[in-house]
Amino acid sequence: MTAWLAVLVPLLVMFFALGMERVESRLRESTLRQDELDELLERPRPDEVRALFRQGTGRALELFRLRNRGGRRSARRSKVSS
Repeated sequence: MTAWLAVLVPLLVMFFALGMERVESRLRESTLRQDELDELLERPRPDEVRALFRQGTGRALELFRLRNRGGRRSARRSKVSS
């Protein structure tokens, strides 16, 4: 019985550590900058607010970043056409 415990406990600790590493990597990927969040909350669009409440900050920030990229492209186009 103690032999099984001697084998089982380290295996359980190892699997727990591997699981926590996966959780930590997901949290590390979803980090966001404070200035992005502040700007999103200052000037939200309806689709971003809807995504924030339904799907979380990840999707809302994705929509926000797409909007900012589009704004930069349109600003570049207006400079070129001027």
